[in-house]
Amino acid sequence: MDELDPSVEHDPNRWLEDVAGEDVLEWVRGHNAATVDRYATGERFESLRNELREVLDADTRIPYVRRRGSHLYNFWRDADHPRGLWRRTTLDSYRTANPEWEILLDVDALAAHESENWVWQGATVLRPGFRRCLVELSRGGADATVVREFDLQRREFVEDGFTLPEAKSQVGWIDEDRVYVGTDFGEGSLTTSGYPRLVKEWKRGTPLEDATLVFEGKPDDVSVRAVHDPTQGWERDVVRRAIDFYRSEVHLRTDTGFVRIDVPDDAVASVHRQWLLVRTRSPWTVEGTSYPAGALLGIELDAFLAGDRRLTVLFEPDAHTSLDYYAWTRNHLLLGTLVDVKTRLRVLTPGADGWRDEPLTGLADVGAVDLVATDPHDSDEFFVEATGYTDPPTLLRGEVGGPLETVKRAPAFFDAESLDVTQHFATSDDGTRIPYFVVGPRDRTSAAPTLLTGYGGFEVSLTPSYSGVIGRGWLARGGTYVVANLRGGGEYGPDWHNQVVKTNRLKVYEDFAAVARDVVARGITTPELLGVQGGSNGGLLTGVMLTRYPELVGAVVSQVPLLDMRRYHQLLAGASWMAEYGDPDDPDEWAYLRRYSPYHNVHGDRTYPPTLFVTSTRDDRVHPAHARKMMARMHADGHDVAYYENIEGGHGAAADNAQLAFKWALVFEFLWQRLSG
Repeated sequence: MDELDPSVEHDPNRWLEDVAGEDVLEWVRGHNAATVDRYATGERFESLRNELREVLDADTRIPYVRRRGSHLYNFWRDADHPRGLWRRTTLDSYRTANPEWEILLDVDALAAHESENWVWQGATVLRPGFRRCLVELSRGGADATVVREFDLQRREFVEDGFTLPEAKSQVGWIDEDRVYVGTDFGEGSLTTSGYPRLVKEWKRGTPLEDATLVFEGKPDDVSVRAVHDPTQGWERDVVRRAIDFYRSEVHLRTDTGFVRIDVPDDAVASVHRQWLLVRTRSPWTVEGTSYPAGALLGIELDAFLAGDRRLTVLFEPDAHTSLDYYAWTRNHLLLGTLVDVKTRLRVLTPGADGWRDEPLTGLADVGAVDLVATDPHDSDEFFVEATGYTDPPTLLRGEVGGPLETVKRAPAFFDAESLDVTQHFATSDDGTRIPYFVVGPRDRTSAAPTLLTGYGGFEVSLTPSYSGVIGRGWLARGGTYVVANLRGGGEYGPDWHNQVVKTNRLKVYEDFAAVARDVVARGITTPELLGVQGGSNGGLLTGVMLTRYPELVGAVVSQVPLLDMRRYHQLLAGASWMAEYGDPDDPDEWAYLRRYSPYHNVHGDRTYPPTLFVTSTRDDRVHPAHARKMMARMHADGHDVAYYENIEGGHGAAADNAQLAFKWALVFEFLWQRLSG
């Protein structure tokens, strides 16, 4: 019996927590086969999968880039290169319809040569010079990676270079012969969340075990990492200790020791040249001046370290407006704000007379403007993407103060002429207005199959964006798509999130239920025609919808979900999320977790809507046991439930476009069958 709650019986499905146990994988394969036989066969499924694969592999997609020195770098997957190509080009070539790409690394060829299931996870390029980089590759899409040094001039891995075995490592350059490294150094070197607890300085040509300890976090921290900033004239080393998901300490490493930047630990501090920026998560009063949660403050770092607290307010939220993101160019600060979940971009410029604040002009008023990349080191270049639910992305380039140029346009992957996008507000149980977007037929005459999605956690904002997958798989076939901007996200700043952490978590699910009721009340759909879908924390969201509000929906899709809230903190990276959900080992906190934990609220005598769980064996962030155990319990009780676990794929549940197309085709076919017969 559970020592904290006698009503929670001994878990008979704990054996499914063995990630790769042969008996477990046999169980997985059996359920996979049943699901494939039921939902992944027939002409409609094959058509869906082929159409989605065309979207994912289309050569006409925008190749998004990031500047490193004189080159623009891009990682690209298509039908001929399912694992992908890491490549680069020049700006002049990128402006053309068919850029000339220099191939740096062919991951498919590497995987074949080494007989490994390599999945690209990124590269850190040495600055200045841009001659070397640290490439990260994972097996099957896991978060844990292998790190290898790569020569960008020779386009080959460096023999006897910096290499790390598979682990959830954090590594970054100091100079050509030194790196900061946090990895699995052995017993006690990782936090309870499974991330590095120690940061060391590692010199070229020396064994990893001889690396010098730089900083040590506590076992129950989330992680610790160090970064060297090589900006000429502003060189500095920064250590960030993540205490939990929302609290951290920032320390400057100096010749005489560490100097902590003295801001609240729930604020986000960052430095750029002479400037310190502080983004508040809760109200902060300093030397008699009060700053609200969600503000962005600026001051010269040296002045702050000397005791000056005369901060400049660069952004202050209001009831409708929040700060979504910000990034530096060489001389300017770009701010992306949300006004009732619609993006506006501003340019802030520090000068002798203070900060100048101006709108970034030249952008169409579409659903969202996302900052793709900036050049904070050498120029005022930036790339932005303008998009919307029915507007294919347009990639624009500019330099602050100059005109915007359209450099790439994505094609339309579905016909949106007859579709309309509207925003509505539902009223949650406590009276809070919850915004949501509806994408569907302009001249709707009757209720239609509707897919409702949401997230509601970790300050993640769901802003309008174009999806060829949703468009072809759902909208083009007559479905309506609804996106709910629930509390727990960041759409209205930190307070929108802080209202629902830990003991107030049920409000997220009340918000989602309110949107479900509202779309029915407006005649958009009916409960029988309404499906809900979400992944990760969104998988928990739909899991709660399944168990608390089964009468509101006709089908449920829960992908890579959290579902067992009694043991989530003991499974993989789960301990890092206790600041969001709470500590199940604390009786008071378990009391409210118990109220909504989907795994503990399934009952054999209740009727639930048809449900599909999707997860991945190689997800080393959210343990696949959440979905496995929920499936086992519901299946044993005779509920209408299906299960599919990709044997690889990581937290995205897919390692390449073929797997991604299959996964989404499975989800859509399940929904079409269960919502429309």
